Parts: sequence; structure tokens; C-alpha cells
Amino acid sequence: MTTMIALVIGFALDAVLGDPRWLPHPVVLMGRAISALEPRLRAAFPPTQRGLRAAGKVLVAVLVISTFVLTSAVLWLSGLVSPWLRLAVESWLSYQALAACELRRQTMAVRAELLRGDLPAARKAVSMVVGRETAHLDEAGVARAAVETVAENASDGVIAPLVFLAVGGAPLGLAYKAVNTMDSMIGYKNERYLDFGRAAALTDDVVNWLPARFAGVCIVAAAPLAGLDGAGARRVWRSDRHKSESPNAAQTESAMAGALGIHLNGDATYFGRVVHKPQLGVDTRPIEADDIRRAGRLMYVACALALVVCACARMAVLLALGRM
Repeated sequence: MTTMIALVIGFALDAVLGDPRWLPHPVVLMGRAISALEPRLRAAFPPTQRGLRAAGKVLVAVLVISTFVLTSAVLWLSGLVSPWLRLAVESWLSYQALAACELRRQTMAVRAELLRGDLPAARKAVSMVVGRETAHLDEAGVARAAVETVAENASDGVIAPLVFLAVGGAPLGLAYKAVNTMDSMIGYKNERYLDFGRAAALTDDVVNWLPARFAGVCIVAAAPLAGLDGAGARRVWRSDRHKSESPNAAQTESAMAGALGIHLNGDATYFGRVVHKPQLGVDTRPIEADDIRRAGRLMYVACALALVVCACARMAVLLALGRM
């Protein structure tokens, strides 16, 4: 029961506080660990395809296991002092695993620049939350990139962590964040990371398989509650949710596209290379800056639904096990 209370408190803290810059964040520490381990592992293994892939596997194992063990130890030690201290620490760690408020804050900054008519500033703002090159995007391209990142990170940044926090508390939730952080840093199909980052990318695909589908369903269910097109979300999600090279990305993006009545994806440039992505959804109107605000609203409603489902599922399991 403590774990679920901590998750609800963490969700509320994220909604209210976001990620203040002055607070230390576990993801920052994970990023520093990845940056420190990468050159050492590259030096420890032969610079061949097999050697680089083995080094990448070691990085995944070390970071995930150490994150889980360290978080478990912190909670155990807190519990020895007081159950209330453990609740407070787990609530804080659960809050740190979620990123809904920060995602909305950063994408709303993109909207503000678009409404101001400052396209260069909007391009710079959206470059902070997407991996693609943004220097040549027009206003529609900037808005589309922002909506896509809301759709994708509704799963990666909020709903997937909620699932893992509900299943295994802060240790499993932060272990998931370790996988997600590695994928965002080294899970690229470029010359540097094609082999070294392969294990991180594959692990991220595997651990997100079920949460991404759950997130897609949550967005479909949330669309009419958020005042958007529920039938459109359901229709496009059913037809387009597998139209992606990634096994997971289109699950939430297709539902978001249908709910807003726009198309997402299409060609994008990464590291100087144009990547052709299948279009998700069909335009019923031109995309606009306010679609970023609508996407953020839909994300919050979907995440609230996910929290309710996770809480009910955990309580049902505990009741079945006789632990409530």
C-alpha cells in the first residue's frame, strides 16, 4: 500500500512542481554515469562489431542493476529509521521518475514562440525536446515536432514509469528510467552508436512494448474526456499504430494524431540524414500552435487515467494475495 500512496504523491508533486533546475535529479546522475562508463568500456573491449556490442550490453547491465540495488538500499535504510521517512523518500523518488509537467512546460514554450511569430526562437525551443534537426522547419513543422514529442513522451516519460512504479515501486521505476536514459543518449543508428548502443535500444524497445500499448489505449480513452475527437483517435490508432520502424512509437502518436485531426510523422532529418517515416493520421485541418496545448491537455488526462488503472490493478493484486 505504501508504494501506491508514494506513486500518487509523486504524481501530484510532478504535476505541481515539475523539475526545478536547482534540484538534483537521478536522470542527470544516470547521464553522468553513462558518459563516464562509455569511454572505459570502449577501451576495455576490442573495437569490432562484436566487441562494441558486448561493451554496450555490459553498460546496460551495470546501470540497470546498480540503479535498482542502490534505490532499494536507500528505501531499506529509510525504513529502518521510520516508515514515514521511507514513504517520503519513495514519494520523492517516484516524483523524480515522472516528467509530465516538464514536458508540458517545454512544449508550451514552443507554442509561445510560435504565437509570437518568432520562428527562429520556436525552432530553438523545439530543438530542446526533439532529436531531429530543426533549423529548416517551418511553423507547421515546428508545431508537428512538438506534438509528436508530447505523444511519444506521454508513454516514455509518464505512463511507462507509472506502470513500473506500480509494479515494483521506486527501484523498478528508476531502473526503467535508466534504460530510457541510455536509449536517449546512445540508442542511435549512427556510426558512433550503431553497435555500442544496440543493447540499449533493444532493451528500451522490449521494456516499453506493453506500456506503449497501454498508453495508446489511455490516449484513445482520454480523447473525448479532453474535448477532442475520440472516434478519430480510435480509428487512426487501429489503422496506423504499427506504421513505424520502432515497435512502440506509433502506438501513442497515431492516437494523438486521430484525436487532433492532423497527421504526424513524415520525413525528418537526423545527423544530416533524412529519415522517411510513414505518415500517421489524415489532416482534417492544418496543424496550428494551439495543437501543442491540446496535446498537453490530452496527455494529462491520459496519464491520470493510467494512474487510476495502475492503482486499481495494484490494489486488486494485493487483495488477491491477502496483503491488504
